[in-house]
Amino acid sequence: MRTLVVAEKPSVARDIARVLGARERAEGCLQGGDWTVTWALGHLVAQCEPEEIDPRYKRWRAQDLPILPERIPLKVIRKTAAQFRVVKRLMNDAQTARIVCATDAGREGELIFRYIYEMAGCTRPVQRLWISSMTDEAIREGFASLRPSQAYDALYASAACRAQADWLVGMNLSRAFTLRYGVP
Repeated sequence: MRTLVVAEKPSVARDIARVLGARERAEGCLQGGDWTVTWALGHLVAQCEPEEIDPRYKRWRAQDLPILPERIPLKVIRKTAAQFRVVKRLMNDAQTARIVCATDAGREGELIFRYIYEMAGCTRPVQRLWISSMTDEAIREGFASLRPSQAYDALYASAACRAQADWLVGMNLSRAFTLRYGVP
């Protein structure tokens, strides 16, 4: 059985893979021993645009404001869809026993991973690597002190709230301002 490590950027994935001994290149990942290390290229998943939620929002009209969906669905970003498919396949592979979230230590890194995990439909157990340095020693220490992802649920909730608030305010104010002042 293998452990899948999901980093936020390819450069971070390469550093982690080197320390773990995962030197064999494969499609969108590095492998070695019981480790597979892959990356997210930053964001692979994003919130849908208003017109993707309801086609009537394609046309900007004052009577449709405010746009307040019950839930803002997620989508795979077209530009990075190939890497998303790689990560999804690895997350759900029968050989993957557990996953290590190695995205950047912080709110945005947590959000990036959780969105990918959700869109991949993954149910494997997740542990969190929390490091602020990419030295070999820091990486080894981080892997020696992995914590269950549930320990970071509040961080994820904070990130999700911020993302939803940004969407609600941004989409509605952009449309209202444009409609009011005719600024494209």
